[in-house]
This record gives sequence, structure tokens and C-alpha cells, in this order.
Amino acid sequence: MKKIIAISALTLLPLSNAMADQDIGCGLGSQLFAGQEGKVVKVLGATTNGTSGNQTFGITFGTLGCDGTGTVTASTKVATFIDGNMEQLARDMSRGEGESLDTLAEVWGVQAQDKAAFNKLVQAQFTHVFTSENVTSQTVLENLNNLVASDSQLSSYTLS
Repeated sequence: MKKIIAISALTLLPLSNAMADQDIGCGLGSQLFAGQEGKVVKVLGATTNGTSGNQTFGITFGTLGCDGTGTVTASTKVATFIDGNMEQLARDMSRGEGESLDTLAEVWGVQAQDKAAFNKLVQAQFTHVFTSENVTSQTVLENLNNLVASDSQLSSYTLS
């Protein structure tokens, strides 16, 4: 009897991935609050996921509505970096140098021989990257990617 239950559980486990709430991610919280709606429920689910440390287990073993087969893309890494470093990047891009600009070039995948051209481009086109005080990180990424795409030396670094 135990074998039948174990086999049934393992067979049905991948189906729980389809039920994971996309707003709160996979994990125990999305399983506990599955099918419920509202901001309070989503906050409770996200809090449960964040405090119980179960997502790593879920991603590793494909349980709790998690799927460990996702891919982190270059554009995702760059977007995450820009989002967390907007002020420093604005400062460094306006000067054409600085630690956050160097890190951005590295995360973007710009080779050492093209780094100076990258820095020069973003400094010269600063107002086309940071188009307003309230610009979003997504807009900054799109503007940067468009600049890189239009530059003959740097176009090979265009993010897809």
C-alpha cells in the first residue's frame, strides 16, 4: 500500500507545477494558498515562501510547484543589475567611468578591448539613456540596448 501511495505521489508531483501562482512564485506558500485570490493571500503566500526557505528544495527536486529547468538569460542579469544600481549607474555613466559602470560592462559581457568604447558611448549618450528623473530600470535597459545595437563597434553585444 505504501508503494502505491509513493508512486501516486511521485507521478502527480509534476502536475503541481501548473498550479503555482505566478505572482508569488513556487513554494509552500503557493501550495497552501492555491486557488485563493486577493492581495492579502498573495502577500501571505510570498511571505511563507520567503521565510520558510522551501523554494530551494522545490526548485532542486521539482516539487511545490517549482520547475528547476528555467534559464537565467544575459538580459535578465543585466536588468537585475540595473534595477539595483540606478543611482550609481547614472552617476558613473554621466562621468564615463566608475565601479558600477565597470560592473555593468562585465555583466553585459563587454570584452576588455571594447570597454572604453562602451564607457564613451554611454557618457556621450547619457541623456538618451536616462531620459528623465523618473525613468524606470526597464527603460534604461531598452535605451542602452538600442544604443549598443546602433554602434558599429558594440553591436555584437546587443541583448536579444
